[in-house]
Amino acid sequence: MSRIGRRPIPIPAGVEVTLDGPVITVTGPKGTLTRSLPPAMTVAATEGTLVVTRPSEAKGHKQLHGLTRTLVANMVDGVTTGYRKTLEIAGVGYRAQKIGDKLQLNLGYSHPVEIVPPAGISFEVETPVKLAVVGIDKELVGQVAAKVRATRKPEPYKGKGVRYAGEVIRRKAGKAGKIGGKK
Repeated sequence: MSRIGRRPIPIPAGVEVTLDGPVITVTGPKGTLTRSLPPAMTVAATEGTLVVTRPSEAKGHKQLHGLTRTLVANMVDGVTTGYRKTLEIAGVGYRAQKIGDKLQLNLGYSHPVEIVPPAGISFEVETPVKLAVVGIDKELVGQVAAKVRATRKPEPYKGKGVRYAGEVIRRKAGKAGKIGGKK
């Protein structure tokens, strides 16, 4: 049995879970999330916990078991605490600012890059070189953070660009200078 899949998911106070066949809806203090789960997996609510079960020991069912449990647990965590991805900007003149709900990035291009957040996502600019993507859907927060990072990926020679907080960029040596040269 899947070690992850068999763990029960605790439902905190203030969170309501609705099961309608393969569709699960989780409502909490931060919002509501809905997801269609694989039809083979069964989710059952019991006394403040959710339990995900699989129909057989087939390889495909084993694979979906842990995945389904993790997706449901992420939904419960999202509506209670939410998710946050922090990004850092490195480079001379590179900066971020929030204009309305949009994020404007100056990353050395001839024009500023504007990113409009999808529904359920917001940007927080802590300093001009540090920003965060915040939301209740873990998958969507990660996608938007990856989109922001893709506007100017960190380059290996000087380390300039947008990177995740704590991400280590492997640096390369530049060109080696000539020793001696021709006369």
